[in-house]
Amino acid sequence: MKIVFVSNYFNHHQKPFCEEMYKRLGADFVFVSTTAMREERRKLGYAQDNLPPYVHVSYENPQQQEKAVSFINEADVVIAGSAPDKMLAERIKAGKLLLRYSERPFKIKLSPAKKIYYFIRLRQKDLWKKNVYMLCASAYAATDYTSVGMYRNRTYKWGYFPEVKKYDEEALQSQKKRNTLMWCGRFLDWKHPDDAIRVAHKLKNLGYQFQLNIVGTGVMEEELHTLVKTLELTDCVSFLGSMSPEQVRVHMEKAGIYLFTSDRQEGWGAVLNESMNSGCAVVASQAVGSAPFLIRDGENGLLYRSENVDDLFEKIKFLLDNLKEQERMGRAAYCTMRDTWNATVAADRLLQLIEKLMVRKKHPNLLESGPCSKAEIIKD
Repeated sequence: MKIVFVSNYFNHHQKPFCEEMYKRLGADFVFVSTTAMREERRKLGYAQDNLPPYVHVSYENPQQQEKAVSFINEADVVIAGSAPDKMLAERIKAGKLLLRYSERPFKIKLSPAKKIYYFIRLRQKDLWKKNVYMLCASAYAATDYTSVGMYRNRTYKWGYFPEVKKYDEEALQSQKKRNTLMWCGRFLDWKHPDDAIRVAHKLKNLGYQFQLNIVGTGVMEEELHTLVKTLELTDCVSFLGSMSPEQVRVHMEKAGIYLFTSDRQEGWGAVLNESMNSGCAVVASQAVGSAPFLIRDGENGLLYRSENVDDLFEKIKFLLDNLKEQERMGRAAYCTMRDTWNATVAADRLLQLIEKLMVRKKHPNLLESGPCSKAEIIKD
């Protein structure tokens, strides 16, 4: 079976899944990179210095572009993330199996008129074809696409599968500092890093002893530093700057609680995979694309109402007051990544799903949960 995965650029979040596919298919698996990586992403450590043998770069010259289209047309299955429509046009016209791979399309709320516009624009693509399915890299993707008549009963849970490290669970939990909170990401308004600082202010006013470590940089940096000084939090809130993915994981391994405060503009949010894999008790906004897929509220983490600082504060306070619950959720989070939401399981399940789709089974429902289970319509 020949499978081609088409996306914008190859990075450390895509690599574990691609490595698993390459183990199973060898030269019959190809990753086609369609664009050069932005400098912003390179600075965040996304760049891969030495590309694996299965990666084909299509954007440097016409010959590479032509070869990429050939790979796509000859494959038994194509997984298409961010890919120019012209590269897929011939395959779509031929009615060959295509798995679209998408976060939610409506990250910003739209008026009914704008939704009609998107409906017309999307209908001009392949989204209504019978042999096209959707791998949802957001818990809200199925909801958004179905709202404009796309992919009805053809949506499956998917996502991003960054490296899942195997730990000695006891050793991992023993190094946790239960009063250490962590936030990591770009300093953007829709990621709401200031919400973490406001929670810190509430905690300090109640006399809690804690440390909040903030990792990252961005346009809000000056504003956030000013906020920390204004609220007199310099003794308990630290800005650690930008660092490599490996360094981020070291800090996650030591943190007891991880805060994920983004709103609906966070398509997936791979830091949730990473913080759960690191055994953190995570408190995440329910609007984050990955959160409803990965977190079972109260079992392996906590969900709070997006942009509601009071709700976020209450969940953090609960974990600081109940250290056994904090540890239990951290352990459960680690097990979720180790046993279910990882590249090995995703590759196995996707190949099983593809086999069913190739014999035209109508929306095969193989699993109750996890990667490749049916993506339901959920309340936004």
